[in-house]
Amino acid sequence: MATSPPIKFGILGCADIARKVSRAINLSPNSTLYAVGSRSHEKAARFAEQNGFPESAKVYGSYDAVLDDPDVDAVYIPLPTSLHIKWAVLAAQKKKHLLLEKPVALNVAELDEILAACESSGVQIMDATMWMHNPRTAKMKEFLSDASLFGELKSVHSCFTFAAKEDFLENDIRVKPDLDALGALGDVGWYCIRSILWAADFQLPKSVLALPGTVFHKAAGVILACSASLQWEDGKTATFHCSFLANLTMDVTAVGTNGTLHFNDFVIPFEEKKASFSTAVKSGFTELVTGWDPKPSQHTVMTELPQEALMVKEFSRLVGSIKFGGAKPENKWPTLSRKTQLVLDAVKVSIERGYELVEVTS
Repeated sequence: MATSPPIKFGILGCADIARKVSRAINLSPNSTLYAVGSRSHEKAARFAEQNGFPESAKVYGSYDAVLDDPDVDAVYIPLPTSLHIKWAVLAAQKKKHLLLEKPVALNVAELDEILAACESSGVQIMDATMWMHNPRTAKMKEFLSDASLFGELKSVHSCFTFAAKEDFLENDIRVKPDLDALGALGDVGWYCIRSILWAADFQLPKSVLALPGTVFHKAAGVILACSASLQWEDGKTATFHCSFLANLTMDVTAVGTNGTLHFNDFVIPFEEKKASFSTAVKSGFTELVTGWDPKPSQHTVMTELPQEALMVKEFSRLVGSIKFGGAKPENKWPTLSRKTQLVLDAVKVSIERGYELVEVTS
């Protein structure tokens, strides 16, 4: 069977995260770096030179030029969130498949415009939540889905924090209200919400309650740290905390009637090619209550490709099946993006209303 040609990627902008994704495009076996565009030709040329673009790659001094290149199959958009609706919609209208950095939009209304443009043009969209593509994630889902081992999900607790330096808190786009108005909620909070929904099989909660104690940037007003609780009709609960002001932590705990799942590096594994998690099943105490019996068990999953390259590989596979096989875009990924955005929006509304309970409606 003949192998389809690699998917040709164009990149809009030269953000730091684009360095990582450029490497991932190079590592993925079914994709290639084809073009990069920036607001200046010089910046784009420097980015291409420093990030493994082939000599044949196209270098453009505008985003429009990338989208107007007929040979670009797909674009990766790492632009500030406030620019997503303009460039994602335009990319879809130009028939470019979209790998879109998170948060995908400032709110679900903007996201719906992006999704409508993608549906109208028949292009694939996927958000760049990389950990979803790590083989560990599928392995952990097997445990959560095993009624004899894990049982029924009762609660999820997620935490993603990092201690931002002073320069970040003054100059990073994530603290600029005109660029990334969602602040920590849109950045690290997006990951927390996605992890909770993942554990809950993407069943939306009935309601969300932001917890008092949100920290706002004194000058810019964007969120620097916040927490929230989620409630489901069947009694499940979840909490998360996200912050730019505390030590690097990436923890998720899912608790079931029979078992418990822990993983401590859920966004970026401690090591690139292996990732671990622990499970406890029907836990109890030793006779004198001096220890656990049985003890939790550790599991390690190896991978040849890092999770971001696996993300690109899967996205390129979907694009290839559309371009070369006549398939329709996979609806799974935009659905997951929208559900994450819905919960994020509800948390933001709860904060704005003085920590009122907010119903989550689809």
